Amino acid sequence: MEFQISAIDPAVVRELLKADDAGRAPRVSVDETGGAPVRCCLRKAAAGERIALVSYAPLRRWAAGTGADPGAYDEQGPIFLHADPCPGRDEDGWPAAHTSPRVLRAYSADGRIRGGRVLPEGADPEVALKEVFADPGTAVVHVRAIEYGCFHFEVARPALT
Repeated sequence: MEFQISAIDPAVVRELLKADDAGRAPRVSVDETGGAPVRCCLRKAAAGERIALVSYAPLRRWAAGTGADPGAYDEQGPIFLHADPCPGRDEDGWPAAHTSPRVLRAYSADGRIRGGRVLPEGADPEVALKEVFADPGTAVVHVRAIEYGCFHFEVARPALT
């Protein structure tokens, strides 16, 4: 079973670097020590890279493309992006930089939360995703940090072959 794991689309990154989903300008800084989790390529920033802190509404963006109405589940929160052009992801599958515990938050096709699951450190993400997607009502999963609740990336249901 293959899942479609998506970093934030480069066109969306360009929009967010002008004005974020809260209508504010990004806060650009240099990650002096490295390690900021950047969502445009799903890796950690290297020491000395310029990063931007922006507010992002992942379910709103997903719903706009699917016609769903997330209602009260339309939340926004902080994420880091590269402030300079980023080539995007250079790997397939679960991102290597995402080994700490995560929350898998499932949403239905109409944009409502269907449930969640904690993915402990060291757990096999594919097994956890299979369990979440075993519910036929799950349309998309958002992977989030446990400690801050920040959005990390989106996982779509595997394509039927």
